[in-house]
Amino acid sequence: MDSIILEKLESIERMLIEQNLLKKEVLNFNEAAQYLEVSHSHLYKLTSSGFVPSYKPNGKKLYFNRTELDKWLLSNRHDTTDDIEQQASEYLMKKGRVQL
Repeated sequence: MDSIILEKLESIERMLIEQNLLKKEVLNFNEAAQYLEVSHSHLYKLTSSGFVPSYKPNGKKLYFNRTELDKWLLSNRHDTTDDIEQQASEYLMKKGRVQL
């Protein structure tokens, strides 16, 4: 019984942390790693290589803009099969060819 209550409390705590991350505009390094669901070492590699936008206001601690992280997450979209078929169809129509 105690373990069930403890489990539910931990679940509620995780949900509250996630909600707080969604409300914050600026995230610290730990929060950004949690938000992106990556390890600290992976996030460090992403920032040091310049793949992820970050800020160092005092030259020490890293901070991240949540909106910019969202943009980064949604970059390099892969087209679906339907998208590719639509593009092919539009291309053929422009070229004056009849699609079979």
